[in-house]
Amino acid sequence: MGGCFSKPKPVELKIEVVLPEKERGKEELSASGKGSPRAYQGNGTARHFHTEERLPTPHPYPSPQDCVEAAVCHVKDLENGQMREVELGWGKVLLVKDNGEFHALGHKCPHYGAPLVKGVLSRGRVRCPWHGACFNISTGDLEDFPGLDSLHKFQVKIEKEKVYVRASKQALQLQRRTKVMAKCISPSAGYSGSTNVLIVGAGAAGLVCAETLRQEGFSDRIVLCTLDRHLPYDRPKLSKSLDTQPEQLALRPKEFFRAYGIEVLTEAQVVTVDVRNKKVMFKDGFKLEYSKLLLAPGSSPKTLSCKGKEVENVFTIRTPEDANRVVRLARGRNVVVVGAGFLGMEVAAYLTEKAHSVSVVELEETPFRRFLGERVGRALMKMFENNRVKFYMQTEVSELRAQEGKLKEVVLKSSKVVRADVCVVGIGAVPATGFLRQSGIGLDSRGFIPVNKMMQTNVPGVFAAGDAVTFPLAWRNNRKVNIPHWQMAHAQGRVAAQNMLAQEAEISTVPYLWTAMFGKSLRYTGYGEGFDDVIIQGDLEELKFVAFYTKSDEVIAVASMNYDPIVSKVAEVLASGRAIRKREVETGDMSWLTGKGS
Repeated sequence: MGGCFSKPKPVELKIEVVLPEKERGKEELSASGKGSPRAYQGNGTARHFHTEERLPTPHPYPSPQDCVEAAVCHVKDLENGQMREVELGWGKVLLVKDNGEFHALGHKCPHYGAPLVKGVLSRGRVRCPWHGACFNISTGDLEDFPGLDSLHKFQVKIEKEKVYVRASKQALQLQRRTKVMAKCISPSAGYSGSTNVLIVGAGAAGLVCAETLRQEGFSDRIVLCTLDRHLPYDRPKLSKSLDTQPEQLALRPKEFFRAYGIEVLTEAQVVTVDVRNKKVMFKDGFKLEYSKLLLAPGSSPKTLSCKGKEVENVFTIRTPEDANRVVRLARGRNVVVVGAGFLGMEVAAYLTEKAHSVSVVELEETPFRRFLGERVGRALMKMFENNRVKFYMQTEVSELRAQEGKLKEVVLKSSKVVRADVCVVGIGAVPATGFLRQSGIGLDSRGFIPVNKMMQTNVPGVFAAGDAVTFPLAWRNNRKVNIPHWQMAHAQGRVAAQNMLAQEAEISTVPYLWTAMFGKSLRYTGYGEGFDDVIIQGDLEELKFVAFYTKSDEVIAVASMNYDPIVSKVAEVLASGRAIRKREVETGDMSWLTGKGS
């Protein structure tokens, strides 16, 4: 390591908030308002949904004994643009002062429970410090993803220079609020041959699309179909926590789908789409007509094509069953992970505690090189080596050798032979769009579905979202990109739903993603493809740094470790439409980030 880079000079960062280790370890593992009636066009006729069709929600004016009210501070205790966690009864509330007005909201992000007081307040919303979800401070509504739920909003009044907050005890306890949704009142629900909306794929994009339709008052039939045997679940968690059970990963309980009339067909494979007759055919011969279609099929993992590829105990990780089997077989055994991208490195990190040995094989010279660059990749590699992970770089697998049909050795092109009882392959994925080849729905040369800003394909009434699409990225001059990340799939599912209801929404989300390894989190925002320089502030060796990825004189992406909430701050700056110049970060002067200065 020694001479490969000089230590950058430490930088004074005003907004540095470092979570205690125990808080941070919890972060990745614990997962988990009145909508106005709206007219919409359904089968050509405007329909409304009425209050009596809504699910029973907690009564808007709970009886006094269900409420708690107290003075939480003096008017002068908070400056404009300040947030504070205050005690209220047995709970806590996030108090925000913005433009002279006070707002009180739930204090934890409903996605993974991050303390929002450590997040970023800007343009009337608070952004989560961990994964970038945004909430409107006036309504508590979720405005940008990840996650599905909004925050409770509490009543605030000022009397004699004191700030009083009133909240129902139930809301204080719950920490999350599911938006009011319409139920399905469509008479066709009993008739199985047609649906108003068909959603192919039940990942984040498909689920958010279905929920958004219901939130917007759509009460016709919605069918969601998935290859999986499970209801929609938190897939990014699979590689970070391999022995999590399917029910712990569920994004919504079974009752939720029943209550809102979102039908889910599991283990259902669409084999053809007939856009002229608006019909899809499933593998078992079942046919379904639709009026609007969302394609969110995601991707399929690439597999090894070397000699011996059919031996047992070689896995790609796509489902909870895959992940659970890998852990079971890896205990006390030798594991080889092929591929040092996000999936491979997360799996390797998770298995170090459980396996006898973990080795990583990768074509590049450092892990994450294309994504995070040489220096950050090397610093992370060192963290893995300190945890007994062995790396075989700049080589690939030439053969998998078996004993009695089960994997015993992995032979590398460098002619090294590595002992292996289990092999996990994480060498990328391809869009799962083979079933669309003859459909007339446009695919590009790599099999991605190109869409416009409204997530519309080349066929009217057919939308696409998630890992299988390329779309115009607004803040990179509408460059057509593929961003296969969890948060982006949520945002695209929402935009697709809004446009099914002719609301003319456009995708404008700034990409945000994260990874967790050895209890440390790396956060990332922007789109760094084609960066030509990396400016690092902080200390790479201590894994406490911010890396700015630049192209000519503009910052196009930022990654950080142990520097919250800087990535959320940058995401907010980029989302506001302001470009960040290279010279602003080269000086080490971060005042533009803390809101002081230009």
